Amino acid sequence: MSLQDDLTAVRRNLNELVRSVERLEQDVARQSPAAATRPSGPSGMVTVPDTPYDQSKWTDTDDEGLGVRDRRAP
Repeated sequence: MSLQDDLTAVRRNLNELVRSVERLEQDVARQSPAAATRPSGPSGMVTVPDTPYDQSKWTDTDDEGLGVRDRRAP
């Protein structure tokens, strides 16, 4: 494929995406306002403290993808 063919394909896909988003927005607008405002899950924010975690929680843990501490990675 040439660069021009690639650009044409990208434009076509982008136009299709824009049309899909417009249809989705129209579908959402048609939904009843009561259904759109109802929370679907737990509401509220969860506060994460800035204090450091207890280091004893991390003893004997593995670093994901690196293996056991103090050993060579595979």
